[in-house]
Amino acid sequence: MAPQLITKPQMSALIENGRKSRIAQQRDQLFDPQPVIKLFTPDAQATWLLSEIDPDDLDLAFGLYDLGLGFPELGLVSLTEIRSVRGKLGLPVERDRYFKPDKPLSAYADAARAAGYIAA
Repeated sequence: MAPQLITKPQMSALIENGRKSRIAQQRDQLFDPQPVIKLFTPDAQATWLLSEIDPDDLDLAFGLYDLGLGFPELGLVSLTEIRSVRGKLGLPVERDRYFKPDKPLSAYADAARAAGYIAA
């Protein structure tokens, strides 16, 4: 059996960040949380650092991603699409069980843009 892509505690944290983000937007405030989860393709260099999920659409996540092309960017992604991605050898996306965020998402984005890839 394949390991779970997103654990229940991670999903709860992502949804809570989605709620906080919505409140911050309504108040015209900045919300820059640490990423909650790192996903990657073991055979294709694609990486996602997700920080929040839309509480009204649990398939829609926000984070930093690079599909292995050297163009990391912040934006919305579909969890269904992430789950469907396969690398060159057909391996599915995995969760980095050892990822421990140590800075806000914007700092990862700045570093990724400078390097041309996500180094987390």
